[in-house]
Amino acid sequence: MALPPQFLDELRARTPLPGLIGRKTRLTRSGRNWKACCPFHGEKTPSFYVYDDHFHCFGCGAHGDAITFVMRAEGTSFPEAIERLAAEAGLEVPKSTPEAAAREKRVRGLQDVLEAAAVAFERRLRMPEGAEGLAYLRRRGLTEETIRKFGLGWSGGGRGAIAADLKAEGITPQMLAEVGLIREREDGEGFSDLFFNRVMFPIRDRRGRVISFGGRILGDGQPKYVNGPETALFQKRRSLYGLDLAREGAFRGGTLVAVEGYMDVIALHQAGFAAAVAPLGTALTAEQMEELWRLSPEPVLCFDGDAAGARAAARAAETALPLVSTERSLRFATLPPGEDPDTLILKGGPAAFQAVLDNARGLGEALFGMVAEGRPTATPEQRAALRRRLEEVAGTIQDRALAAEYRRALLDRFFQATRPPRASGPFRPGQRPSPARGTIPRPAITPERRRAAQAAALLAITIRHPWLLQEVEESLAGLDLPPGECSQCRARLLAWLAEGDELDSAVLMDHLASGGMGEFVARLLRDPALPAAAQPDAQPKEALDAWWHFFALLRGEADLVADQIAARQALAETNDPAAQRRLIRLTRALDALRRGEDGLGDGSDQGLDGAGAEEGAGDAAMGGLPGAGHAP
Repeated sequence: MALPPQFLDELRARTPLPGLIGRKTRLTRSGRNWKACCPFHGEKTPSFYVYDDHFHCFGCGAHGDAITFVMRAEGTSFPEAIERLAAEAGLEVPKSTPEAAAREKRVRGLQDVLEAAAVAFERRLRMPEGAEGLAYLRRRGLTEETIRKFGLGWSGGGRGAIAADLKAEGITPQMLAEVGLIREREDGEGFSDLFFNRVMFPIRDRRGRVISFGGRILGDGQPKYVNGPETALFQKRRSLYGLDLAREGAFRGGTLVAVEGYMDVIALHQAGFAAAVAPLGTALTAEQMEELWRLSPEPVLCFDGDAAGARAAARAAETALPLVSTERSLRFATLPPGEDPDTLILKGGPAAFQAVLDNARGLGEALFGMVAEGRPTATPEQRAALRRRLEEVAGTIQDRALAAEYRRALLDRFFQATRPPRASGPFRPGQRPSPARGTIPRPAITPERRRAAQAAALLAITIRHPWLLQEVEESLAGLDLPPGECSQCRARLLAWLAEGDELDSAVLMDHLASGGMGEFVARLLRDPALPAAAQPDAQPKEALDAWWHFFALLRGEADLVADQIAARQALAETNDPAAQRRLIRLTRALDALRRGEDGLGDGSDQGLDGAGAEEGAGDAAMGGLPGAGHAP
């Protein structure tokens, strides 16, 4: 028995090609896609490319989908490849039964009915009775090419029009009812049309097959838009209007953007935005987002600039958060008040909508405003309620490391928004004033004391901002710290990270105290000469830059050069983003050290300037930081 097309589509959708093919040959990123040396013929220069739903070798011509790849790579038959992929995807292969064969035949028949209906609707649009619908489309600025490209049509103004059109092709009213074009009357006396006197929009699946229709009434009738009902072929929550065309547009490098309605999608495609789609009259579902992510790791969701648009954006973010990962996220674009993509393009051309896309915000940036919008923060109780809600929102992300990053970013915004303004003074924002000079006798500076102070500053930053450990674990582990309490503290930090506890400063300090390091941590954190980056309200970039600054001072130039060489080699071998970040950090640290700078950037970025950075280490070296009198 031939397998149902719906099953094969679902199997392909649940089998990411990079993961499958990556087992046979090493893949590297090439823009939005992947490339490798072809596993089917020997080559030294990669000519084998992997796309969202197929692979192609420009050397030997090998081409196909996940099923084809398994058959070629492992020498299996078609049924064997299906069985293997289905087992991995958690799907059950349909059994060969008379009932299944009949069901498959019926589905193919329903597909034929919908294709015949689409042709009939297009034909009616060009007839005298469709003149009003054709005139409407032209008034909306659509060209003949666009009307034909989207298969737009006219339902007919008379009752029973579609049934009469298709009767000669042997299509019965019962078949039309099965595909959602008509419905049986409640009294059982015949059928009534679902689409009457409407411009018709074929809804296609990702492979371009008609699965349903939408219709827009002309004039003031309600509802303005109607979608076909759920059928054996059409599930609204899984479908996106324009998806078949957007696949090609996204493949060609277009920005994948989800807008509200049919006409928005059509107008965007006509204006050159060939990767536009729309949900079908409902909020974006998890299944629709999965479809978007199959085409782009960061699609743009475009909403109206009013309260309803803000609510829609918040609902979309709530749906997406449990699904986001380091490999896939969202951006949010907001239209000018009173505009939609269709009207915006008519008034300002493609450049007007491009400006909207250019101003799209990432999920992390947009999320705080969505949660905090309308929430009062005048009292401690109100601020605590908002903080709790922000933490709850971040906690819905399944990826634990990513959830911790979002929690940190949201709380950073929270503290920034609710913190009272600081008093003005001669210091830069984020920089703490140093104690008055001359008030305390300072011991002589020695290399040992300076190194102890630098180590103490680095550990203080780490304890205040333990989220850093995920990026700096390898570097911290290999650092030569002064013996005694500093080395002991480093060991306990790394052991705590390995246990997988929540990356929270208070939890970490409790862990260190339970291990006998409470007094050391207390001395470390209460010292007034610590750099601003060691304070709990330091910005993430400030903390990260300061950490690498003190790391560079402790590591020294020779060891940094060796680290840089090893990081460059690791990046070439793995193409891992973490390896790339490490190489960038080490290169910046080495350059700054060679220039004799006290920070890794300008002081305003990290709260450390020419005085602040060195005095965070220098003042400490003269007695400010704990352990200044002896190596901790």
